Amino acid sequence: MKNIEDINRETLKKILTKKKIPSFFSGDTIKVGVRIVEGKRERIQYFEGVCIAKKNRNINSSFTVRKISFGEGVERTFALYSPIIGSVKVIRSGKVRRAKLYYLRDRKGKSARISEKIRKKIGVDVSEQVNEDQIVKDEGINESKEKIETKTQGSEKETHTKDKNNLKKTATKTKELTKEKK
Repeated sequence: MKNIEDINRETLKKILTKKKIPSFFSGDTIKVGVRIVEGKRERIQYFEGVCIAKKNRNINSSFTVRKISFGEGVERTFALYSPIIGSVKVIRSGKVRRAKLYYLRDRKGKSARISEKIRKKIGVDVSEQVNEDQIVKDEGINESKEKIETKTQGSEKETHTKDKNNLKKTATKTKELTKEKK
């Protein structure tokens, strides 16, 4: 005989293979895509606000999102693995010291703000170091274009690509790794 916990775990694995849910915590500003059925049509309506509570209970997990709509506080509780949730996207991470932020219900204006959590990245990101000239050569676009490069403030370099019909402007940041190595 199977326990209810075993059945819940199996169901949870089945749901997670179909749907990807990002990790978020209370204090994060999230955007929840809710499926709404109107007659025969189905659409997604987004509910964006601060996650004030999260309850982790396997398949019974839920979270509460609070937003201010036309000067009135609106809270909505969602089941995390519910089929009505189309998507969950983390807009910004908040720096809080509590799991439940129910004290935000009494606050208004600037006192209800949550400071943003700054994540430190240690190491060098390889994807940012790809040179733009290599990308243009790979695509074979540089046949009828002339390039004008100008140096601007600091370590920013602007590259203007001039074509017959359009002018593309892209800005790339170059990193000075030699200073870091010394």
